[in-house]
Amino acid sequence: MERIALMRRLARLLVLLIVLLAPCVGARAQGAGDLVREIHVEGTQRIEPETVRSYLTFQQGEMYDPTRIDSSVKSLFATGLFADVTIRREGGNVIVAVVENPIINRIAFEGNSKLSDETLTSETTLRPRNIYTRTKIQNDVQRILTLYRRSGRFAATVEPKVIRLEQNRVDLVFEIDEGAPTAVQRIRFVGNKEYGDGRLRDVVRTKETRWYRFLSSDDTYDPDRLTLDRELLRQFYLNKGFADFRVLSSIAELTPDRKDFFVTFTIEEGVRYRFGKIEVESVLRGVTPKMAAEVVEIEEGDWYNGKLLESTVDDLILHVSGMGHPFVDVRPRIDRDREKRVINVALEIGEGPRVFVERIDISGNVRTQDRVIRREFRLAEGDAFNAAKLKRSRERIKNLDYFEKLNVEQVPGNAPDKTILKAEVEEKSTGSISLGVGYSTTNGALTDVTLRERNLLGRGQDLRVGGRIAQRGTQIDLGFTEPAFLDRELSAGVDLFHVTRDLIDVSGYKYKATGGGVRSGYLITERLSQGWRYTLRSVEQQNFRDGVSSLIRNEDPSVVSSEVGHTLAYDRLDSTVNPTTGYFARMNNDLAGLGGDVNYLRNRLTGGKYFSLADDWVLALRGTGGYITPYSGKTVRVSDRFMVGGDDIRGFRTGGIGPRDGSGDTLGGEWMYAGTAEVVFPLGLPPELGVKGKVFTDMGSAGKIDPTNSTVKDTGSLRASLGAGVNWASPFGPVGLDLGIPILKESFDKTELIRVNFGTRF
Repeated sequence: MERIALMRRLARLLVLLIVLLAPCVGARAQGAGDLVREIHVEGTQRIEPETVRSYLTFQQGEMYDPTRIDSSVKSLFATGLFADVTIRREGGNVIVAVVENPIINRIAFEGNSKLSDETLTSETTLRPRNIYTRTKIQNDVQRILTLYRRSGRFAATVEPKVIRLEQNRVDLVFEIDEGAPTAVQRIRFVGNKEYGDGRLRDVVRTKETRWYRFLSSDDTYDPDRLTLDRELLRQFYLNKGFADFRVLSSIAELTPDRKDFFVTFTIEEGVRYRFGKIEVESVLRGVTPKMAAEVVEIEEGDWYNGKLLESTVDDLILHVSGMGHPFVDVRPRIDRDREKRVINVALEIGEGPRVFVERIDISGNVRTQDRVIRREFRLAEGDAFNAAKLKRSRERIKNLDYFEKLNVEQVPGNAPDKTILKAEVEEKSTGSISLGVGYSTTNGALTDVTLRERNLLGRGQDLRVGGRIAQRGTQIDLGFTEPAFLDRELSAGVDLFHVTRDLIDVSGYKYKATGGGVRSGYLITERLSQGWRYTLRSVEQQNFRDGVSSLIRNEDPSVVSSEVGHTLAYDRLDSTVNPTTGYFARMNNDLAGLGGDVNYLRNRLTGGKYFSLADDWVLALRGTGGYITPYSGKTVRVSDRFMVGGDDIRGFRTGGIGPRDGSGDTLGGEWMYAGTAEVVFPLGLPPELGVKGKVFTDMGSAGKIDPTNSTVKDTGSLRASLGAGVNWASPFGPVGLDLGIPILKESFDKTELIRVNFGTRF
């Protein structure tokens, strides 16, 4: 019995072993048949089979593994070389079948007129001889659509067409429907209480579509411009004292027909603050708060103004730097009192980090030489870094007007105390050929031609040749200016001219002058400049009218004038073209008699101050005074005297004020003065029309004729006028219309009710 039981146990054990070992034996037998004996590649045309094998994750002689087969398929698709990949097994062999992506033969754009082929090509990534893939095409379609949306065409559509060619090549055509510009139909503001929607629409760059904006693209939707508008709104409110202002959202909603946008700005104005206590603190040796406070123009109680505070910081840095502290740092510490609605400011003057300019890198300039840009920097390599000087450098480069885009930034150098200044520019055309036609009350109908290159050969030199033909005179002139003579901050130039003027109605003769001159100028400080000039001219008076004044007829009709001139100018205007704040002063001195036939000393002083009364309201106060005196026993010729009236005292004709002969001829004055008070204001029209109104009062006089003559009418009394006018910065040139009414005048003065100036250049 025991033997039988033992045999049963052995039998069960044997069965168990068979069950356990059977899968292993079967697997071993089956594995011998799953070895990859050979790998065959099918369907290749341009690509070598060995290249296909290099992307497989299994090799000949290895076990056939479905997981590796799947990863191999993915690896081949990831190359972008194939449109289709299949891997199958035939016995012990593995067949890799591929379909290659075609090669692009040519790329074309159809239907585009607003954007050129060159612009679209620079935006897309596909090129001839590249491999065609659907993914790349869709990416390029999106890039083209983005380009059109940036130009305000959200209705644009792009349809790629593929034309099959032999040898597995394709032509790719992007069929474009540009659609109409997607205009901004309406701009709304939510949350504004202090300023109405109309005022805020003037602040933002985006504009509502109107018929008169056909020359502008600001009324087409641009998301980048909307980002700029948020910043413009923030700056506007911050400069008006709303320090808590926020733009909560800016939403652009596209209409269902995809033709227009409705833009909504949701803002939170907050309360308006005034400046509280203004304190200056200094830890620099030799710089007391009292010394530094001299340049602080902020007054306690004024409305808070972020721009004014920023400019004050810059002025302090420049002022303290000039006192022998190159490493200066001015930090405004602001204490906002919300209950009293005041902002107390403490200007902390301390020593800034010792950072030096390692080098100055300039890029993007193709024509303009590096040295032309480099000489505008107020910083040089090795200098102590100064943020205010960097800002001034940026302004000087911008004022060259050579560049479409300019970016000047500071980046870290090769050491903690080093910095690199990078100037990136994009050049624009600096040459021009202009034709002009127009009319002025002084010269009548006129036409002129001017050829000018402001950046000759990329050296920053200015060459100008011009000619004007008018009803009452002609003028031909040539001028050349070298802004950095002898590689110094010294400008030098030469001028040639020929001028004729018809003064029959004014003084009874025609005037002709031919000559030339040389000039130079330089900066004494950033705001103070000085200039010198020498002019040699031949002057003729001819075609005298019958009955012309004996004082004019008795003058030598042909003389030579040799004149040395001097100019000293101080300029603190915010803009030389359309000033709104600041002031200027200019003194001119001319001495004739270093050779030639005439001897005189002529002095003239001119100045003005501008005040910003409110948004786009500007008060201008301007004045000028002059005196000319002969020497060496000679008299001053009529053509060298001051002709007052016209542009300086409106309501009177040019030369209409001052001494006059009994025959009615203008003799000019040996002294003169004139003053103007003028307010320029908006007329409620869209700002982009460039139309502004003005009211003014002009006053002044001229007098003294030596030797005296009983027939000369010369009172030297004050003249004055009141008037109004319109200025239009039209697309065709500036247009001015002034209506002046004399309120103080003499009976022999020549008046002029309306004065017109307009012109166009194309």
